[in-house]
Amino acid sequence: MSDNILQATNVTKQFGGLTAVNALDFVIPTGSIVSIIGPNGAGKTTFFNCITGFYAATEGTIIFDSRVINGKSTDIITRMGISRTYQNIRLFSNMTAIENIMVGQHPHLKTSWVEAIFSTPRFRSEEKKALAEARRLLNFVGLKGMGDQLACNLPYGAQRRLEIARALANQPKLLLLDEPTAGMNPNETAEMTRFIRNLRDELGVTILLIEHDMRVVMKISEQITVLDYGTKIAEGKPIEIQNNPRVIEAYLGRGAAGAAKNGQEADTSA
Repeated sequence: MSDNILQATNVTKQFGGLTAVNALDFVIPTGSIVSIIGPNGAGKTTFFNCITGFYAATEGTIIFDSRVINGKSTDIITRMGISRTYQNIRLFSNMTAIENIMVGQHPHLKTSWVEAIFSTPRFRSEEKKALAEARRLLNFVGLKGMGDQLACNLPYGAQRRLEIARALANQPKLLLLDEPTAGMNPNETAEMTRFIRNLRDELGVTILLIEHDMRVVMKISEQITVLDYGTKIAEGKPIEIQNNPRVIEAYLGRGAAGAAKNGQEADTSA
């Protein structure tokens, strides 16, 4: 068995004449927390979409859990054990928190729509188990007692946690989080950072993160890959990335990169 839960080789995604991801080689060690960073338009979310089947890679191979996933549909990839959240929260706003989580369990439910219509014993048994699991996940993400509230009525930070709970309902081996701290205040960001680490430590889920808050990235990541215009420009541990002149230049311009080369401290927290 490979030590990497996901391996991408020469992955390229083109939209007409635009190359959004360019010949990317990328691995995620099993059980790790890995981040992809880069300026806006660097290709980060496009690569997420290639992994999850929303886009088909123009070239290259993506292997997840020792199986090639290129060309597979989003529902098959989900059932294989990849879940994700989105930069802009995509909850079912007029459904309750519990109902949103139960939707996330759908890929693993066995009963048919016919059994649901006639409320067969097997359907009722499965629904009871699904409800219990949804409540467990609600408690795990810190939303105990909020199950009957509509998703649209939850505070912003709670909606972020609910979206993660729905993703966890799929029983993922790999969880992709797209800017999970976007729009949060410093206290919420600190809580989310601790929560993400707990996801890995307590559930054993491998995590791939897109995040613009460099304080979060540097604090939580074990490996960081930097993209710029779809091309990987750096990869390594947080301290290596923080002091890499090409990374500093991509974020802050050549003047900041020159300062870094001369031993001056560059602020990459933006």
